[in-house]
Amino acid sequence: MLKNYIKIAWRNLLKKKAYSLINVIGLGLGITCCFLIFMFVQDELSFDTYHEKSDRIYRLTHGELSAEGQAENAGANPYWVWNNAPVGPAIKSYFPEIDKIVQFSGRSDILLTDGENSFQEEGVFFMDSTAFDVFSWKVIKGDPKNALTAPYSMVMTESTAKRYFGNQDPIGKTLKGSESPGRSNAGDFTVTAVIEDVPSNSHFSFNMLLSLSTFRVSRPAVFDYWGYADFYTYFLVNENFDLDSFEQKIPGFLASRQENPLYTIKVEKMSDFYLRSDADRQPGQTGSLTNIYVFSVIGIFILIIAMINFMNLSTARSMERAKEVGIRKSVGADRKHLVFQFLGESIIIVFLAMLVSIFFVTVAMPLMNSITGKELELSRFISWKTVLSLIITLFVLGILAGSYPAFILSGFRPVQILKGISVASNSGVNLRKGLVVFQFSLSIILIAGTIIVFTQMNHLLDKNLGFDKEQMLVLEYNYDERVNSRSSVLKAELEANPSILSAAFSRSVPGSYFPNAGTEIENQEGGMTTMGQAIFQVGIDFINHYNMELVAGRSYSREFPSDSTSALVINEAAAKQYGYANPEDIIGKKFDQWGRSGEVIGVVKDFNFISLHRNIEPLTLPFEAYASRYLSLKIKSDNIQQTVAEVEKVWERIAPHRPFLYSFLDEDFDKQYLSDFKFRKIFSAFSVLAILIASLGLFGLATYTAEIRTKEIGIRKVLGAEVSSIVTLLSMDFIKLVLLAIVIATPVTWFVMNRWLEGFAYKVGISWWIYPMAGIMAIVVAIATIGSQAIRAAMLNPVKSLRSE
Repeated sequence: MLKNYIKIAWRNLLKKKAYSLINVIGLGLGITCCFLIFMFVQDELSFDTYHEKSDRIYRLTHGELSAEGQAENAGANPYWVWNNAPVGPAIKSYFPEIDKIVQFSGRSDILLTDGENSFQEEGVFFMDSTAFDVFSWKVIKGDPKNALTAPYSMVMTESTAKRYFGNQDPIGKTLKGSESPGRSNAGDFTVTAVIEDVPSNSHFSFNMLLSLSTFRVSRPAVFDYWGYADFYTYFLVNENFDLDSFEQKIPGFLASRQENPLYTIKVEKMSDFYLRSDADRQPGQTGSLTNIYVFSVIGIFILIIAMINFMNLSTARSMERAKEVGIRKSVGADRKHLVFQFLGESIIIVFLAMLVSIFFVTVAMPLMNSITGKELELSRFISWKTVLSLIITLFVLGILAGSYPAFILSGFRPVQILKGISVASNSGVNLRKGLVVFQFSLSIILIAGTIIVFTQMNHLLDKNLGFDKEQMLVLEYNYDERVNSRSSVLKAELEANPSILSAAFSRSVPGSYFPNAGTEIENQEGGMTTMGQAIFQVGIDFINHYNMELVAGRSYSREFPSDSTSALVINEAAAKQYGYANPEDIIGKKFDQWGRSGEVIGVVKDFNFISLHRNIEPLTLPFEAYASRYLSLKIKSDNIQQTVAEVEKVWERIAPHRPFLYSFLDEDFDKQYLSDFKFRKIFSAFSVLAILIASLGLFGLATYTAEIRTKEIGIRKVLGAEVSSIVTLLSMDFIKLVLLAIVIATPVTWFVMNRWLEGFAYKVGISWWIYPMAGIMAIVVAIATIGSQAIRAAMLNPVKSLRSE
């Protein structure tokens, strides 16, 4: 009997090749999309899980309390991951449940020299010797226990070691580091260990680790100073650790160890580092839990759309098999066998669709990696759990799609069927209409969502940020003192080039790293108020060079020699921070910052020096001639490559000891939106696929509708009906369903996309035209899909369609 069922199922598939192909390809595409999204989501959720003790690893975040005891500070985010060093040993001695403390510095770029070759190495951290007791980085060569113990020890990743030493054994080899302000980079560093490259699903990565004891040797004072922020504090807890109990003891710890009553800390567990942390100054990349939810929903949407196609075509064609049911029942088949027959056929189609999806996934992997920026490999996701999930999905989809013909047709009375009495019911028609409406509602939501995502991203790129970023060439030299000592010569030679309009030095540029510090400024009552804010240390020409608008006072000027030591320019947000709603009122007020004191001389109009995800924060721009990291050049657009080559020649003559590293500010600034661009690509790609799958199903239904109405169309043509009226007749039923889908999709889209836009401080409003635009696009897709079949049916010779009458 089973063999007979399989044979009949296979014959039915071959008999209706077009519908079988639509079902298999449509469902295969749906499963493919769902699986690709599953891989992306699983990769995002897998961050840091490669650490064997990940469930016992925590870290501190640091914040400021207001005078009222509420957690807040001057920045947009209340807590920082990056902060002081003494808190580490302090919590280790106070909390017995902590087994190990590991601290490391903020990222340190370092110039390394190997003979005559110099390399600007990025992604370097000064790391505690306990790192390998806490983190599970696999050591290839060297002793992990002692690799980071001695000063001037260096651990390299495998790819970095090959870059420096090729196939030679790197252990024991040395590289010379150069000094840079705020870091202990000078000296001969010895390679003590080589580890595997940090996995891509790590919340922070690196190329090298330098021993934290190197930092301690040259700057021991900062390890006892609670006000110096340059360290991350992670810790490993014992098996009996209780987070609630730990957090309850934090106030007592702070009271016993901290003189600043406003300083506070929080604890984050490793599973939250990448997706759930809202703290600022992260050591590496962070993800978005909202995006994971969005992509998961899209994956489910696509699978539902594909499944609806399958169900619609199954129910539409089920009536053709009514006589088969009647004959089977008349010769003794019971309902159970018929149910099994129809469900079995559905499961076979789903099985074939899964085989097709395996091929699609394999072909689509390179494109998926290109869109997501990840290195997803199919082998990583193949496990017994995945196989089991696919088997369960196979049966669930097969049963859902085959349920209507299985349970409805099997209940028909054979006498009625064989006498030719119609057994058609409105239930199948209404079910198909409902499914089409639901399917296109999902499609319209995705179309409107794609339009909103593109509109928002264009808004980010087109918004006036309050400074010039176009044609801005930025040279990065990592605070090199030899470059800074010759900055006047370098600036003069470069500005002599007619292709360079102006040049300016600074410690930070918009979109890059900047420090934060407390600044005292005279308040309206004549006292001094201390507030914290971001700091851009700038050269004398920086403000004019970037074309920043002054709303009060003046900028730094060579006409005022005292500007270099006793003047300060701030932004509007900083003026408001100190209680001055009118920027003019803060001009002439006293300030004290980082050992410099004097008067506020100017207020610049607020400009977006950070991502548009965040509001403009208070900012001070103190004058600093000798602690710069960047040289910004405003260049003409006539021949950019030639200008870059000319700049490189000047650089090689004045700073031959450093590699020539350059970038363009607009590209660097837009890197802050890499995750947003990735979101746009993924969202758009899968939205297009969802609409394609929906259209595929609609094509199948339109074809079937045209077939069953062939005689009606023939009669209408004989009676004089025009082709256009017949096409309209066949199309309008579907168009009405799409119009109903627009009404349903509009409020859902508004709600969902408003929630997504909440992640941006500067966002577009959702314009009313987006909804009709999405609807029109859906209607165009529907007409294009249905129209070809409608025209084909209308053009058919009525003689052929009425021949059997």
